[in-house]
Amino acid sequence: MSRSFFMHDGYLKIEQSHHLSGTIELAGAKNAVLVTIASLILTAGKSILHNVPASADVFEMIELLRHLGAVIFFDTENKQLSVDTALMQSRTIDGPTMRKTRTSILVMGPLLARFGKAYMGGLPGGDAIGKRPIDYHLKNFAKMGVAIHHQDDLLCAEVDTLKSARIVLEYPSVGATENIIMAATRAQGATKVINAALEPEVVNLIAALRKMGAKIIIEAPATITVEGVPSLNPIDHAIMCDRLEAGSLLIAAAATGGEIFIPDADASVLDVFLLKLEEMGHIIIIGENGKGIHLKAIPTARAVSFKTGPYPGFPTDLQAPMMALQCIAQGTSVIEETVFENRFHHAHELIKMGASIKIEHNKAIVTGVDYLYGAQVVAADIRASTALVVAGLVAHGVTTVSGLSHWKRGYENLEKKLQRLGANVTVHEAHDKMVIVSDGKQVEKHNF
Repeated sequence: MSRSFFMHDGYLKIEQSHHLSGTIELAGAKNAVLVTIASLILTAGKSILHNVPASADVFEMIELLRHLGAVIFFDTENKQLSVDTALMQSRTIDGPTMRKTRTSILVMGPLLARFGKAYMGGLPGGDAIGKRPIDYHLKNFAKMGVAIHHQDDLLCAEVDTLKSARIVLEYPSVGATENIIMAATRAQGATKVINAALEPEVVNLIAALRKMGAKIIIEAPATITVEGVPSLNPIDHAIMCDRLEAGSLLIAAAATGGEIFIPDADASVLDVFLLKLEEMGHIIIIGENGKGIHLKAIPTARAVSFKTGPYPGFPTDLQAPMMALQCIAQGTSVIEETVFENRFHHAHELIKMGASIKIEHNKAIVTGVDYLYGAQVVAADIRASTALVVAGLVAHGVTTVSGLSHWKRGYENLEKKLQRLGANVTVHEAHDKMVIVSDGKQVEKHNF
């Protein structure tokens, strides 16, 4: 008796690299572009988005909108995305499509606003970093008059007319904030979101919605008010630069004792992160009006402690690479993760490389070591892949990081940017393989 199964994914190979140095430009922000693409469902016509990264998650969102009837052209060379939503319909989104990326849930608000219905199979996918409950989305859509029920594995949401509501978020969830305000743009009356997330990527979305004709006001403390309008128009909009890519590149330069300049980085959206790099002893120079970041690393950096939190706190998406940096700093760092309860997978992989890390609930105690060593490690999420690449750049020997799909989901050719700075990092793609097993023994293997 025989059976067959598929093996796929590739890996990153990293060798020790000293003094990463140079000038590098940033891609468009992954966490801004995906929700902005979803927001185009609110319009009927052709929109143009600029500075769009050609990452795997972007292609997944493009395919999701195509499934709904959008006509899309992606000029990857010029980073320009053309999306015509005139012929879109609210079609059922199957489970496999939903599970490819966590941002798939963000089409729910726009679909309800434009068509009054959204049918989704299964829950959104993404990284293995802990619970990402969609309760914040569903219970607040219910407050806006949406009827939600389950039919087998299908989540069905329907509404005749979205109504305004006073929404209080017990936690400033980025996804819930984005979904609610997108739905509220076409609701009757004014919707107020209390304790809203105000990450720069949310503000970038609000800028796009305002260009469409939405009436949105941001007020202190952390309140967004949206007054519904009858219709919204197509837009021409540029995606903000990726602050998380900027942070990752700065960490790579700091770890290797290098010097880097990122001219299009906005320092004002990285305040706490940059503060921690300065506390380590690294020299940070900010350009005029906060545009442009220049880092010069010092060879004997001090360990620093930090706690992740909603913006403007330390970004959870930079916790993993920052932990890698603390592994080779002098002293002890206490890292507290408050956003996701399961975001320390990378710590166990760093320990394989010689790091001294002790996990206590949602805290990691990191004591700096003199050396890390190359090893075969596994990335369980996007930011873990970055952390392990950073560790590989300073480790003695060769490091291989499997889980290439996570790296490609989050970044557009980040390995090439690191190479331009002097890093010895290469991507090794893996073709899909069908392995045929007979009586417990592998007898054939085919590449496709």
